[in-house]
Amino acid sequence: MKVTLLTSNQNRHIFLINAISKIAKELNVIQECTTRFTGTREGIYRKSKIISGYFKKVKKAEEKIFPESSISVDNKCNLNLISIQHGDINYLKIEKLKKFFSSDIYIVFGTSFIKGKLCKYLISKKAINIHMGIAPYYKGTSCNFWALIDKNPNLVGATIHLLNKKIDDGKILYHVITNFNKDLFLYSMLTVKSAILSIKKKIQENKIFTIKPTHSNQKILRYSFKKDFSSTAIKKFYKVKINKKDLTKKYSLIKPFKL
Repeated sequence: MKVTLLTSNQNRHIFLINAISKIAKELNVIQECTTRFTGTREGIYRKSKIISGYFKKVKKAEEKIFPESSISVDNKCNLNLISIQHGDINYLKIEKLKKFFSSDIYIVFGTSFIKGKLCKYLISKKAINIHMGIAPYYKGTSCNFWALIDKNPNLVGATIHLLNKKIDDGKILYHVITNFNKDLFLYSMLTVKSAILSIKKKIQENKIFTIKPTHSNQKILRYSFKKDFSSTAIKKFYKVKINKKDLTKKYSLIKPFKL
């Protein structure tokens, strides 16, 4: 089985690469690289002391859940890797990267917004996107951060869906949740691990494309943008207190996949 991953370079993305290598005969990775010092250096998010402090906590949780920071694929798997700068993904020429675009399965996780010819091609191949957030309730960026601010810890999770032209709007395959952890940084990061392990399991068991994709008409609770992720929002996040009532809220969703 040949798999193409379009992903990034943080520890959680490397965990995805290493995990999928254990079940793929050939793994083709297009890796968009971002700074590993978010907030300290200008990147996806602006340089800011409070943003830097927040992402240091994110990094600490990530390193606890995903200690490996380097690619170490299974020795039975043939790896092809190309690294590009964040935001360059839509400049790739499919015809010049035939090895990367002749796979059986395509998975997108953590890249910049894919559009144009590349998006059209991936849609035709039924590419799967890992969205960290429970869609359709939460769409956009940092969705689990906002779900916690909204005191909706039951909507902290991931959506595994088919890629389409709109952000987080493709037909849903399934949702992933994990057990609540009072450390909200660990809680969010454990959800990432559950999402990756679930998709690995469904591919390994040949179940990923037997799931009937569905499009939910549930109301969007929040559509978040990078500009919304501010010092004010972070200060609000630090004040979040989750109680049992918050954990038992009910929403009409496709039954979540829980590891």
